[in-house]
Amino acid sequence: MAMARKTYAWISLWFLITAPLMIWDAGYCLMRPRSLPGGDWHWFWKPYELYGMVDYVYGVKAFEDGDGFASAAAILNLLETFANLAYLVGTHVCASSFPPGAAPLVGYTGATATLAKTILYSSQEYFCNGCAVGHNTPFNLFAFWIFPNVMWIIFPSCIMWRLGGDMMLDIRKAHGQVAENLRSKRS
Repeated sequence: MAMARKTYAWISLWFLITAPLMIWDAGYCLMRPRSLPGGDWHWFWKPYELYGMVDYVYGVKAFEDGDGFASAAAILNLLETFANLAYLVGTHVCASSFPPGAAPLVGYTGATATLAKTILYSSQEYFCNGCAVGHNTPFNLFAFWIFPNVMWIIFPSCIMWRLGGDMMLDIRKAHGQVAENLRSKRS
């Protein structure tokens, strides 16, 4: 018996809104030096000129120093985005061609990767005593770094909770069906 497929508008909306942001962010990091101020493609990533002054990981100096953290995180951004878009396809575009339970598992995996990367990124700042963001005013630190990172922790955590709970419920239901089938065969 197939499990009922559940979709949540808020999860789909989060994945839909964040996918282009994550691709744009990854593009900025992976296209450096062309995306940096003075680069021929900088016009497309102009807001990063300000952000590079807030978070030095995104700045010119980090690139010139060979700091690869932003580019490494960008690769994870692309993998997360692929998983999140696969969830959207599996729940809204061609749900019938996805195996039952695959889309929630893929969405859960994408959210887990986002949460893990954000915690790693934030922890790095904690353990290096704010080496990339500690120079900011309290307002700039909150508005441009803390608040956005908190959102990248809260939403993926909620997605993991919701999709993980649904998957566990499906596992319990399937276990119950198997047990029932075994009991009826013994009778």
